[in-house]
Amino acid sequence: MKKVGADVEVTNGIDKKADAIILPGVGNFGDAMQGISLLRENLLEQLDSGKPFLGLCLGLQVLFEGSDEAPDIKGLGVLKGSCKRFKEGKVPHMGWNQVRKVEDSTLFDGIRDNENFYFVHSYYGPVLKETIGVCNYGVDFSAAVQKGNIFACQFHPERSGEPGLKVLKNFLKETRR
Repeated sequence: MKKVGADVEVTNGIDKKADAIILPGVGNFGDAMQGISLLRENLLEQLDSGKPFLGLCLGLQVLFEGSDEAPDIKGLGVLKGSCKRFKEGKVPHMGWNQVRKVEDSTLFDGIRDNENFYFVHSYYGPVLKETIGVCNYGVDFSAAVQKGNIFACQFHPERSGEPGLKVLKNFLKETRR
């Protein structure tokens, strides 16, 4: 985010004065939700307030109601459905893949349809009405979603070259509206 001009503060909590919240993620759904558990109500309150939010990779997956990775652990429930494990192809899904834009979103302003982004994940969220970008890896899945002020990408924009930096710049613009 610093590379695209943002002032960043990394915290273990939720700063109510922050202009936006970014939840990055690498790891296990259950561990992530356990880490979020003490912040859950405060985080959901901030999301409901209209504060811009960007979830990255696992940060997208925790928005769902659950995941096959930790079937007994509830997600944030912002998005309906549950994340599933890829059954086809090599797992984890790792590398560059095209993202097909399916809905207009400020997150993808200036980014061409079927642009390549970098992915590293074994679980995926289903395609929903909130899906703005779809990728296919044996099955179509949500590569990016938007629900009002809530944006999330399954891909890693920070590892996706110029298109990824553009996604981050677009989110930064959204925080300044």
